[in-house]
Amino acid sequence: MASPKKKLQGLVAATITPMTENGEINFSVIGQYVDYLVKEQGVKNIFVNGTTGEGLSLSVSERRQVAEEWVTQGRNKLDQVVIHVGALSLKESQELAQHAAEIGADGIAVIAPFFLKPWNKDVLINFLKEVAAAAPALPFYYYHIPALTGVKIRAEELLDGIQDKIPTFQGLKFSDTDLLDFGQCVDQNHQRQFALLFGVDEQLLSGLVMGATGAVGSTYNYLGKKTNQMLEAFERKDFSSALNYQFCIQRFINFVVKLGFGVSQTKAIMTLVSGIPMGPPRLPLQKATREFTDNAEAKLKSLDILSFPGVKDGNLEACS
Repeated sequence: MASPKKKLQGLVAATITPMTENGEINFSVIGQYVDYLVKEQGVKNIFVNGTTGEGLSLSVSERRQVAEEWVTQGRNKLDQVVIHVGALSLKESQELAQHAAEIGADGIAVIAPFFLKPWNKDVLINFLKEVAAAAPALPFYYYHIPALTGVKIRAEELLDGIQDKIPTFQGLKFSDTDLLDFGQCVDQNHQRQFALLFGVDEQLLSGLVMGATGAVGSTYNYLGKKTNQMLEAFERKDFSSALNYQFCIQRFINFVVKLGFGVSQTKAIMTLVSGIPMGPPRLPLQKATREFTDNAEAKLKSLDILSFPGVKDGNLEACS
């Protein structure tokens, strides 16, 4: 059975794929990006080519190159590099899985096919099993995101007996707000030591209370430090402080959601906060507006979540 060098836990940044202004992948900044995550945000695990990374908008060749660059740049710096290899085509998924193993990735994840959809648990597991078999030495994770895939098979149902069919199965990324489903994933599998990674950043504290072992999300690219403070408070059972950190994070996310928040806006915020150019998204997504970026910057300053030159302390909205 595949076994990670250590259990995937804590924060996992869903990485952005940097692009040039003309829509080509900007590989040149990925090394700087790795250093920023580790040194500035305290995040040492990544999830590559997922939703935030526009993985399904990239060609197979591009996905291979992006995965290879993250593995190369992350060597001896990152703890775990998990590559999302899901695709509508089984053959493409298998190719990407095999490639991930060849380049030394620490695990692979797969989303449910979302055009011609699996209609029940057994059909979905049959698809996942074939992908996992292409990389039999790598830990395998299921990426559960029903709002985007339209595949409504409950994660708790999927996990029941899954290791009998997929021996390399190690856990899932749960990107849904159904805490009943997530709670039962935890409750019914506590003997199996699965990595149960919560994927709704603004509700992470709820996920931790239910038993999440870690979290995968886009905001950990630039709010990783603040979120790690919440995790540390939770670990020491300082629930009041943990709640304050969650509310602080929610204030920002709630603000940008009202403006219209997605992958394009995540790229703009990461560029603003890190100083590393993330570039525009790929069509059909549209570049975030200047107005959005200005408003997001003002909110970050008012919350004092991040350090900006010339910002004074003592703001009433600032997070403790």
